Amino acid sequence: MMTTKLIADSNSKLWLAAIKPPMYSVAIMPIWVGTALAKSETGLINWGVFMAFLTAAILILAWENLLNDVFDSETGIDKNKHHSLVNLTGNKALILTIGNLCLLVAIAQIMLICWWQQDLTVLGLIILSCFLGYLYQGPPFRLGYQGLGEFLCFFAFGPVGMSAVYYSQTQTWSLLNLAVSLIVGIATSLILFCSHFHQVEDDIAAGKRSPIVRLGTQRGAQILPWFCGSIFGLTLIGVLGGFFPIWTLLSFAGVFPAIQLCRHVREYHHQPQQVSNCKFIAVSVHFWTCFLLGFGFII
Repeated sequence: MMTTKLIADSNSKLWLAAIKPPMYSVAIMPIWVGTALAKSETGLINWGVFMAFLTAAILILAWENLLNDVFDSETGIDKNKHHSLVNLTGNKALILTIGNLCLLVAIAQIMLICWWQQDLTVLGLIILSCFLGYLYQGPPFRLGYQGLGEFLCFFAFGPVGMSAVYYSQTQTWSLLNLAVSLIVGIATSLILFCSHFHQVEDDIAAGKRSPIVRLGTQRGAQILPWFCGSIFGLTLIGVLGGFFPIWTLLSFAGVFPAIQLCRHVREYHHQPQQVSNCKFIAVSVHFWTCFLLGFGFII
């Protein structure tokens, strides 16, 4: 009985790690911040558009995560990743099918927004964002294997994604939105950057030249404070320049998990088991920074 319970607990943990619930804040925060900024400028929120976009964003991220597992199974980089959905199910075709269904439902949600607005602009931006996501791991591109994943992530979740969100609420463009999207894009790319520290050996074996493979874990740890600092530095510039309301300084609450992240990686960067949770600390930096940034614009 005890052995059966331990196996069940172990399997539950593997499935939870495979689904990665905390990571879905990555999809939610650009919608929140873009909508909050639109509210601060127009005084209005279209809640139907907001909910449709939020649902689509979560489904698109699910599609990207599922396809990532499928494509990584083809290169062998996930052979030691027990919480890969392909490894857990042993059915790559099933995971691919579920992923594509998520994308189809997401695109249907975006098309609903376009129908409401009689404007295809948002659909075009989301297709571009999805294409950037595909470039990361999808054949024949696999640009993530060349160390370009962070750049793709920055544009997909930053300028491109937030332009789509802002336009969905206002049907106009905003330079301020683009400025804010830089912060969201960097905070999102930080999570991807931190996800490489614990898998250097597997990346090298599969021929993946991630930033941490190129830099080494020690130099990556040294760069991390500058990476985090750029998020808060841009916010401070926005406030001092009179572009951001002073309440956006609430986002500096994210400094505390950022300090924890930098200290943790500095100490354990060369120890895969100990450093493996740093991406979840980065998720905390992303969540609190972006959530309070959006809140600062609303109030």
